[in-house]
Amino acid sequence: MERIGIKIVVIGGGTGSFTLLSELKNYTHNLTALVNMVDDGGSTGMLRDELGVLPAGDIRQCLVALSSSPKVRELFNYRFDEGSLKGHAFGNLFMAALEKMTGSFAEAVETASEVLRVEGRVEPVTLDNVNLVMKRSDGTEIKGQFESAYAQLEPGERPYLTLDPVAKLNPDAKQAILEADLVVIAPGHLYGSLAPALIVNELTRTLNQSKAKKIYVCNLVTKPEQTSDFTVEDFAAEIERFSGIHLNFVLYNNHRPPKELIEKYAHQGEYLVEWDEKTLAKKHYKAIGKKFIADEVWTNTNESSDPIAAKRSLIRHDAERVARELMRIYFA
Repeated sequence: MERIGIKIVVIGGGTGSFTLLSELKNYTHNLTALVNMVDDGGSTGMLRDELGVLPAGDIRQCLVALSSSPKVRELFNYRFDEGSLKGHAFGNLFMAALEKMTGSFAEAVETASEVLRVEGRVEPVTLDNVNLVMKRSDGTEIKGQFESAYAQLEPGERPYLTLDPVAKLNPDAKQAILEADLVVIAPGHLYGSLAPALIVNELTRTLNQSKAKKIYVCNLVTKPEQTSDFTVEDFAAEIERFSGIHLNFVLYNNHRPPKELIEKYAHQGEYLVEWDEKTLAKKHYKAIGKKFIADEVWTNTNESSDPIAAKRSLIRHDAERVARELMRIYFA
């Protein structure tokens, strides 16, 4: 496949970004992943606490997605399962060592990109050491990304999220947005992954200044206790609330696989996101519903190197179909 010069920025982090980036790199050599910087769970959280380094977990996933070196990809995802390093991903340790050695997380990302032979760029949305704070409707506060991501919200509750301290937008991330042809907000955990990337100071103004088409690829399934009642419209509304922009397009899956397949796809309590075509037709954005769900149940083919990946949702977007639709939007 011949790659074109279209400039695409993908905002998010985690599995949703990984899946999309892995396919988009086949379409363009001007691909930039902007990644949230609030991860404080697992290996990343331990390294933040013990070494005072910035969170590398989601950055590592995006670097691996854009890597052209299969063996090094496996190495960066390798997770120790015994000894004092149990639970740590090698890539997280590598990034921590680079940051301590150079004194710069940005330089650590750049060096890791060289080692992984990354096709494109991965940029932290901010280089500040920040933590996520969720403010509930009853006035209580939940601190930390991990705690916020698993907070049990009331039906219909829409929490307010902030970063502590206030984060400054990474200048390289800003430049990428301003130069982009498409800005794609990837599917992912709404309050734990997407919103923390969208609420960085100056991001809203930069997105509004950008002439790029702004597109949200809606989640396939809901999350228990947080988005269990969400429709496509609800997800898009929250993305707009946090980003402060009007979306141009929303891509959503409108295909219902057999019931038995759904049961294999999703974890307990997760359900396919519903949609209402009449409601979506009245929105200011163009909602495009197609079969964006993968035909096969996702299986972790590298469980020995990253057993934690096996616990993640089995449902996946068909990244090739999503990428083709993004190209249609660009050329329309």
